[in-house]
Amino acid sequence: MGGAFLILVIVGILILSFLRQVNQYQRGVKFMMGRFHKVVEPGWRIVVPIFQSMTKVDMRTKAVDVPFQEAITKDNISAKINAVIYYKVVDAAKAILEVENFWFAVSQLAQTTMRNVVGELELDELLANREAAAQKIQEIVDRATDPWGIKVESVELKDVILPDDMQRVIAKQAEAEREKRSVIIKASGEVIAAENIAKAANLLANTPGALHLRTLSTLNDLSSDQSNTVIFAIPLEVLRAFERMGK
Repeated sequence: MGGAFLILVIVGILILSFLRQVNQYQRGVKFMMGRFHKVVEPGWRIVVPIFQSMTKVDMRTKAVDVPFQEAITKDNISAKINAVIYYKVVDAAKAILEVENFWFAVSQLAQTTMRNVVGELELDELLANREAAAQKIQEIVDRATDPWGIKVESVELKDVILPDDMQRVIAKQAEAEREKRSVIIKASGEVIAAENIAKAANLLANTPGALHLRTLSTLNDLSSDQSNTVIFAIPLEVLRAFERMGK
């Protein structure tokens, strides 16, 4: 009786030792005597030691921070750029069989691609169209990682750091551009004001009595403040009227 119980305990321990748990977000790549056997779905799976082995692969989306890279733009300006790349394994078997360390491989490929893409762009293009540069990096890395069973979902350029002297040049350029817009707006306002003044002067000149009314209105405005010193300007029409009366 005791011997049978001991045998059952040993068999139970052996069975438990054969069990491997694959979580919902994982897939197991199972090998039989060193050869690829199949991809194992989530759950408890039996793996016989010595004859079988299994490698678990995380199928969730991963975010990899690509460290700062020194790159030279098309117009020979040095810049440091870094990015974050989001990818996921879509074929667990390829991710294990086709590349030694897919996480390291994706990171290295992203770094190289980032430098190459920046080298094809001028600085103004890079600063103005980060999304386009990131899209191009994504397409290149995604195409290169297809044989590894990896899907690159997106690439985001985080920072573009320029040398201090180049930052000063860009700041001066931006300031000059603002001054240019200010001068243009001011000149446009002066043109509009001059046109309106010319229209008003033409209207006063062609309307009988309008100049007199305008003069009286101005005198009324000035008289509201006792501190003002008023110099009367006699319209030419008034002088001509006196001249006719004297004849």
